[in-house]
Amino acid sequence: MREEPDKSSSPFVLKGFTFFVYGAMVLFATYFPLYLQDRGLNKLEIGLLLAFGPLVSIFANPFWGLSSDRYPHVRRIVLMMLTGTLLFAELAFGAHTYETLYTAMLLFYFCQTPLLAQTHTLTLSYISDTGRPFGSFRLWGSVGWALTALLAGPVLERAGISSLAFLFAALLGAAMLSLAALPPLSRGSGGFAVAPNPFRGIGRVIRNPYFLSFLIFGLLVSIPNTMNTTFLSLYITDMGGSRSIVGLAVFLSAFLEIGVLKLCERYLRRSVPALLGWLALVSLLFVFRWWLTAQATTPREVALIQIMHSTTFGGFFYVGAQLTRLLLPRPFRSSGHAFFTLGWSGIAGVAGGVLGGWLFQNFGAQNMYEFGGFLTLIGAVGFGVMWFFVFQSGYAPGSHNGEHGGSGGQ
Repeated sequence: MREEPDKSSSPFVLKGFTFFVYGAMVLFATYFPLYLQDRGLNKLEIGLLLAFGPLVSIFANPFWGLSSDRYPHVRRIVLMMLTGTLLFAELAFGAHTYETLYTAMLLFYFCQTPLLAQTHTLTLSYISDTGRPFGSFRLWGSVGWALTALLAGPVLERAGISSLAFLFAALLGAAMLSLAALPPLSRGSGGFAVAPNPFRGIGRVIRNPYFLSFLIFGLLVSIPNTMNTTFLSLYITDMGGSRSIVGLAVFLSAFLEIGVLKLCERYLRRSVPALLGWLALVSLLFVFRWWLTAQATTPREVALIQIMHSTTFGGFFYVGAQLTRLLLPRPFRSSGHAFFTLGWSGIAGVAGGVLGGWLFQNFGAQNMYEFGGFLTLIGAVGFGVMWFFVFQSGYAPGSHNGEHGGSGGQ
């Protein structure tokens, strides 16, 4: 059974822990490609190396998730993950051969990729039965992400990209100290609860033509987003932009995300036709965003375009998660969410890193973004066709072999 929170737990320390973890993650996501480029790696090599993350996460997430479910000390597990992330990151920063670098990154991603999910698990363990909303703690993660990206740019500009290793270690160290300052979680009564199999009903899920189409079109939209996430900093610096501009771009992409998610939560109608329509619309906004990015002529233009990230990325993944729930009957939703994460994050992450690196290296960033816009347009049209059929014929979650029900959603 999962741990129960000690009533003396400090909300302030928990918010600080969340702030530092997210701050460390954005440092790595934003500036590590620049560090690799400074070490002499080309765009394709950088893309291949960063594609390890989504690939390793396919195995790392179930491993750490199952460990968290079965082992009665969530805080210790998170501390193990933080320690591994710090040690293997420093090994990667100090690597002098490709073999050492690739080995260190494989081990790093094994500890790092599930870290945010386990941070959420830890937070929920502490605030369980306290009445405190999870969103008030998750908000500090977004604040840490945005502010760290913004402030780290000028620091790295002055101190050099080699100082990234020290900044990353400092933030992870602060997260570990915050974790140590949290009061221990008391072990609940009763035996251990074995986590349910997330792949139950796998055959029924993939035989649902609507859900399968939803995954495929979503993959086409997700791949260009991964390209942008991986290579945005390199694109800005290749245009002559500073690391401060890189930090500004990431800040602008993140600071409105919480507001967008709250608006979606409050106003979006939870029906299959309505959500498919919104998914098609948000995908078209993605197309417009990639076209603008490809046409940009200055680093500041690229940075300002990132304001659209809050609407496109935030709206896209929120609606996608809701549709996963509505497109499948209740017994198969766990399997559906596993496929949703595997496709839109795992496979898209690998493809985006490799394909984006190859396009960037051989044809330039503008062509990479234009190709991304073309892929996204196909996905948008696919979602539009799905919306038309569901709007005309309705959809019932129980008809998972493709038969239509009479209702347009629920």
